[in-house]
Amino acid sequence: MSTTGRFRWAALSIVAVLVVSLLLVVAACGKSETTGEGGGTDAATATSVEDFGGMDGLVKAAQEEGQLNVIALPPDWANYGEIIKAFEAKYDIKINSAQPDAASQDEVNAIKQLKGTDRAPDVVDVGAAIAAANEDLFAPYKIVDWDKIPDNLKQADGLWHADYTGYMAIGFDAGKVPAPTSVNDLLKPEYKGMVALNGNPTQAAAGFNGVVMASMANGGSPDDIAPGVEFFSKLSKAGNLLPVDPTPASVAAGQTPVVIDWDYNLLAMAKEVEGKIDWQVIIPENNIVAAYYIQAVSKYAPHPAAARLWQEFIYSPEGSNWWLRGGAFPVLYDAMVEAGTVDSEAVASLPEVVGTPVTLTLEQQEAAQEYLLANWDKAVQ
Repeated sequence: MSTTGRFRWAALSIVAVLVVSLLLVVAACGKSETTGEGGGTDAATATSVEDFGGMDGLVKAAQEEGQLNVIALPPDWANYGEIIKAFEAKYDIKINSAQPDAASQDEVNAIKQLKGTDRAPDVVDVGAAIAAANEDLFAPYKIVDWDKIPDNLKQADGLWHADYTGYMAIGFDAGKVPAPTSVNDLLKPEYKGMVALNGNPTQAAAGFNGVVMASMANGGSPDDIAPGVEFFSKLSKAGNLLPVDPTPASVAAGQTPVVIDWDYNLLAMAKEVEGKIDWQVIIPENNIVAAYYIQAVSKYAPHPAAARLWQEFIYSPEGSNWWLRGGAFPVLYDAMVEAGTVDSEAVASLPEVVGTPVTLTLEQQEAAQEYLLANWDKAVQ
């Protein structure tokens, strides 16, 4: 299947993933007021670039604030390191990046705990279930290309919208371990003390979807992830599961020779350790798990104009191609292909996907999270 075709499949296959019907429009509030060129506006209540009188007004308002607070954006995750550099260089706005290795739940916790301070996150990039459960923390904002985002991948009032997707995969040091051909290979003695999962699945979307992948490989379904929890219980009891979150540094040092994570993260690791170890990435055949992450503006953002400019930047072809170069498919990928603005070389470098991807609906994610909260800690110790 072509890359374009498989992405279109992903967009069509998750019609139920993010559909959350809301009749309540949440009013944004915040401390910072910024005057736009189009007659003036409170940046904290701006719902589109028109409220700033156009893009020039938004840029001016954001530059007056001079800073942007982001959280849980590792430089090697979906190419965020380059995205941050590009934004700072283009707009001369300093980005304060807090807790790069934090989980989605940590992001919303930070909004709650730091609201009213200048250290509070301006924007978040979280898993779908976390976004749906915390809509009261977000401010409605619709980017310029809002209409090009499929309806099933955005909240109708602009409280959140999908940003990019990828596939769960296995990365491994070919110089230390045999190449796995399936998830269940990781139970073998050759992988003792070798396997790391990116994040606690009760808090991190990457870890959560790693459990989903293991479940699909062991007779589970989107409605039943118990086999995935059982798999990791066996992995732990066999001594194969490492109780650490993997990083490029831990991979380079040989501390985490096998990593279960999104393909774009594993591909980024390959670039960082090139010439040091033989890092390879596979997406297990016929066991494909995909999911979108969600972007939102905090309604307590201390830099509300910069937060909205960040949204416009990352969803522009310039910003979205940075995601693509990092191995993550931007939600506007099809629109970019149609407009001729997509980086075709980046697309050609992505790993092969064989099989039909599985993506949990929002309801299935919520049920799975409940199961994990009740069973993960006692199953995996």
